[in-house]
Amino acid sequence: MKIILNKYEIKSIFHNIKNLGFVPTMGALHDGHKSLIVRSVKECEKTIVSIFINKPQFNRKSDFEKYPNTLEKDISFLKKLKVDYLFLPSFKQIYPNGPNNKIVISAFEKELCGKYRPGHFKAIVDVIDRFLKIIKPKNLYLGEKDMQQLMIIESYIKKKKTRTKIIPCVTLREKKGIAYSSRNIFLSKKEKNIASKVYKLIYYNKNYIIKNSYLLKKIKKNILKMGVNKIDYIKLININKIIKPYKKNIKYKIFIAYYLSDTRLIDNI
Repeated sequence: MKIILNKYEIKSIFHNIKNLGFVPTMGALHDGHKSLIVRSVKECEKTIVSIFINKPQFNRKSDFEKYPNTLEKDISFLKKLKVDYLFLPSFKQIYPNGPNNKIVISAFEKELCGKYRPGHFKAIVDVIDRFLKIIKPKNLYLGEKDMQQLMIIESYIKKKKTRTKIIPCVTLREKKGIAYSSRNIFLSKKEKNIASKVYKLIYYNKNYIIKNSYLLKKIKKNILKMGVNKIDYIKLININKIIKPYKKNIKYKIFIAYYLSDTRLIDNI
């Protein structure tokens, strides 16, 4: 695996690669990342993974400073998966003139997590746009666990008519149902058990909720009784009617964001 530190190396390295897969990450790699990387390695001639903790997308400085940095472990992880390239740019490499605060994205950015994290999705789309201009991959692999983020990025790329194709990858879960996340390392054993109960409660009641959306209020009360500190939102959404062009078929997802101590978890089921 070749480690690339300078973005100007990329053009000369990749000029003959027609089928390049790209998996953007912020490090602290886990099996959820692994599923994306394995798919890229299988489907593409070459695969590049980036590790870049994107400061502008953090709403609180403390969250940025607390974000786990496990670079040595991550490098070993990627080598075992036979990744061809690892891109480790500095902040100046990606933002030579600072972030683009005027970037225009879907209005969906103001819903769900967007209500609680203003500017978060603009910062994510900005950094992804910058990486795509540098790397120019054929395929971009993103996880469905961050469904709102995925949909907003997909909408932006379609409007920009970027040649890169987004490959959505199903959410990978731990044995007890918790979606893999870099934040899971902050959870105690007790908190992991609570998160597992939250997932199962929603999963097993999803069909009832679809038929009777008022049940969400009862589900919310039950989740708080389990030991969850705070719920930002729990919503039933037909994701095919969120961003134009709408799709005819109905596809419901229950979106949730909640806190266990200071750790904020998100999921869609």
